[in-house]
Amino acid sequence: MFGGRLWRHPDFLKLWAGETVSEFGSQVTLLAVPTVAILVLHAGPFQVGVLTALEFLAFPTLGLVAGVYADRLRRRPIMIACDIGRLLALGSIPVAFLLGALTLEQLYIVALLTGIFTVFFDVSYQSYLPALVDRSNLIEGNTKLEVTRSASQISGPAVAGVLIQWIGGARAVALDAFSFLASALALALISTPEPEPRPSTASGATGFIPEMREGIEVVFKSPILWRIAGCTATTNLGSNMIFGAVFLVFAYRDLHLSAAVVGIIFGISSVGWLVGAFLAAWTVRTFGLGMTLGLSIFLGGVITLATPLALIGVPAIILSVLGFLNNLMVPVYNINQVSLRQSITPDRVQGRMNATMRTIVWGTIPVGAFAGGILGTQIGVVPTIILGSVVSALAALWIFLGPVARLKEQPVPAPA
Repeated sequence: MFGGRLWRHPDFLKLWAGETVSEFGSQVTLLAVPTVAILVLHAGPFQVGVLTALEFLAFPTLGLVAGVYADRLRRRPIMIACDIGRLLALGSIPVAFLLGALTLEQLYIVALLTGIFTVFFDVSYQSYLPALVDRSNLIEGNTKLEVTRSASQISGPAVAGVLIQWIGGARAVALDAFSFLASALALALISTPEPEPRPSTASGATGFIPEMREGIEVVFKSPILWRIAGCTATTNLGSNMIFGAVFLVFAYRDLHLSAAVVGIIFGISSVGWLVGAFLAAWTVRTFGLGMTLGLSIFLGGVITLATPLALIGVPAIILSVLGFLNNLMVPVYNINQVSLRQSITPDRVQGRMNATMRTIVWGTIPVGAFAGGILGTQIGVVPTIILGSVVSALAALWIFLGPVARLKEQPVPAPA
């Protein structure tokens, strides 16, 4: 993080700076939008689940399309256009609130639109990094970006909670809207030329369907990639049954916590992201790459299983400790699995590989949120938390019961 070659890479620093501002802004919206839905528009578990599901619906429906375009077109202009789109969509929330016209239906539409822009941005973003920096610097680049994400999750939720308490959730969303403007400007200042896109398949065939098919085949013909996809998709399914639908309902209605306290809990919990980002490389050296991936997923699910203990007493402390430990596991897994994917995939199909992976692994997020909303209404919030935690922990079987577990270190990068 504090050393490395990328400190002398001005265009990476611009990418990093723009992403830093955007990540901090997004932490406000992450708490503010569902808080507005629950406390202002009186949404229940089902409505919150639908809100989360709509935000991620674009990944299973448009992810593969985004991948083809991320390999057909230059990725940086796609990212800039998506930042501007999210600026306009999120900016409509404080405007509607000030006019007294904010409704749950508008939140649904904004969630759907921001999800569409996010799927095109994220697929292009993950595919852009290997074109911006040398492949030998991917671990360093992903670690720096993950540390930024971690830092934003430490202070962002606490600031968001105070802002929501002070000026209201709808007005607080305006900060995130402007953060996307800062991100777009930073991307626009990057001067490193992108390689000329050459849309084609390995056989030389061109066309939307053959190109999309090749991206799917890259993942499913790789014993490493499809097992990583299965693991990540399963843990996302379980975790979003909890955090995508019932966790905030649990915090606000069962534990009677305020938005400020919830924000502080999220902030303290997210220190784990920062610690985990620094430990990502060390854990691989100590336990090996495969075991690191499997253990981080399994332990994350087991830790979340203890969430109902907050009903016993001192909920803020219990949720903060559990959140810290759970969040510590996330960057350990993410940094290593993303770097592994980027390293073994040629640049020509990076966009389609990432799109296929995102379609699979984020495609279960709306399913989990929707299922969590239904289960939270039908069987209760606490049983839903327990069930989601078990699903998350069992996701580690994808790693342990396959060749990924035998990997000791990152493999030699594929040719660009």
